Amino acid sequence: MLDIHLMFHRYRKFIFFLLAVYVLGWGFMEYQSVFLGLILGTAVSLYNLWMMVRKHDQFDKSMEQGRKVKSLGTASRMASAGLVVLICMKFPDYFHLVSAILGLMTIYIVIMIDYAIRYFRM
Repeated sequence: MLDIHLMFHRYRKFIFFLLAVYVLGWGFMEYQSVFLGLILGTAVSLYNLWMMVRKHDQFDKSMEQGRKVKSLGTASRMASAGLVVLICMKFPDYFHLVSAILGLMTIYIVIMIDYAIRYFRM
C-alpha cells in the first residue's frame, strides 16, 4: 500500500486544480451560486481529507505505543458537512445546496479516479 501522505499529496493537487476551475467558472459563467457551492463543498471535502490523514497518523502512533486507540474523527467530519449545509441554507442566494453536497463528495470521486488510474497502469 502506498504511503498515505503520498496519496494525500496527489489528491490535494487534483483538488486544487478543480478549485481553480471552479473559481474560473464562478468568475466567467452566469451560474455563480452553483460554482460557489462547489467551491465551498470541495474546500470542506479537502479539509475532511486532511483531518482524516492527521487522525490516521495519530492512530498509527497510538498503535505503536500500545495505547488505547481513539476514534478517527467521524463526528467532526460529519459536523463540518452539516456546517456546509447550514451555510447553504442560511445564504441560498449565494450558495447552491445541491452543488455544495456534490462538492463534499468530490474527494471520494477523486480517490476512485486515482485508484482506477493506478489499477489500469499496472
